[in-house]
Amino acid sequence: MEDRSFKTLLVTGGAGFIGSNFIRYMNKKYPEYIIVNLDKLTYAGNLENLRDIENKPNYKFIKGDIANRKIVDEIFNSRKIDAVINFAAESHVDRSITDPGVFIQTDIYGTYVLLEAVRKYGSSIFLQISTDEVYGSIEKGSFKEEDPLKPNSPYSASKAGAEMIVRSFYKTYGTPVIITRTSNNFGPYQFPEKVIPLFVTNLIDNIKVPLYGDGMNVRDWIYVEDNCGALEKVLHNGRIGEVYNIGAGNEKPNLWITKKIIDFLGKSVDMIEPVADRLGHDRRYSVNCSKIKNELDWNAAYNFKEALEKTVRWYVNNEKWWRPLIRHKYY
Repeated sequence: MEDRSFKTLLVTGGAGFIGSNFIRYMNKKYPEYIIVNLDKLTYAGNLENLRDIENKPNYKFIKGDIANRKIVDEIFNSRKIDAVINFAAESHVDRSITDPGVFIQTDIYGTYVLLEAVRKYGSSIFLQISTDEVYGSIEKGSFKEEDPLKPNSPYSASKAGAEMIVRSFYKTYGTPVIITRTSNNFGPYQFPEKVIPLFVTNLIDNIKVPLYGDGMNVRDWIYVEDNCGALEKVLHNGRIGEVYNIGAGNEKPNLWITKKIIDFLGKSVDMIEPVADRLGHDRRYSVNCSKIKNELDWNAAYNFKEALEKTVRWYVNNEKWWRPLIRHKYY
């Protein structure tokens, strides 16, 4: 098992949901690390997510696109980057269906630009944050890291394409890469287009929640701080060239999640409004996480129901954060 330490991290997409939670997690656990946050600040990037650490001397924000080679080169030229953690991506499936080109540009070409910088300037690790959606849907059992990728949406295809570029740099140039494939995250600071914050904010405003199809599409849910802990383990101790699945074993149908949110908020099931199913909607995601558990001694720490209620309460108590972002439209 590897045992790395770093001086300077480049976190891309660090103003987004998972990226900002990861920066806060790492800043608290490793206050000696310098963290450089490169984010384009699209609609889903929000500097309010990191307002509590923006003035810390070991944190620096740079506005920029990972697909812009000039900006990326300037960052690597101006400081020694020891590790790159690439969260930057277009990530909403519905948006990928209406505009797939943006996803290809950011998720694939942007990843390539970062890899070229690592190859040119050198870093001890490039950690690519991917998704369990690259596997496609599975009726029974759980996907292992060596299973073939069969993405079914432009979003998951763009993430799979990014993985192929990452793998090629490892095999061709020896670039020190690791890939993680994480299941559905939830928690604070998630942009309110994703199902949990969308449904919570709708219900707070007494607006019905649009549930796709029969609501029985199954996802494995992981609290974002558990994911951050897993990523920290992989960053410091994961084997170069490997892929690690990350999930918490909380497989629940969307209807179950919806009813729990309704129950937490004291609303009625009459607030559910069935809508036509999403194009190419995967029925079930499930990943086998024995590799990260056995190799890196990682396990999810949070109880799922308690973490879900904690998340709902965060949105109830942080209306000032989400109110400017909300559109009450199911993307």
